[in-house]
Amino acid sequence: MATRIEPYDGEEYEVRPVTGSAATKPYRCPGCDQLIPPATPHTVAWPVVGSMFSETGLDERRHWHSACWRARDRRR
Repeated sequence: MATRIEPYDGEEYEVRPVTGSAATKPYRCPGCDQLIPPATPHTVAWPVVGSMFSETGLDERRHWHSACWRARDRRR
């Protein structure tokens, strides 16, 4: 699946939709703080540029419900 670049919180993020079919564990969505059950399609996003705590932004990837990612700017 194609990765695209999208803005979030003043930074650029690499964003990739995932089918969830390979997921064997739940993830906690940072948008709503609810669990994403295993095998659920969702969105993975990470900063293009890593922070001082990681060498690459990929180390900071987070799994979001796709609807939560689309609504990310309305959370404030």
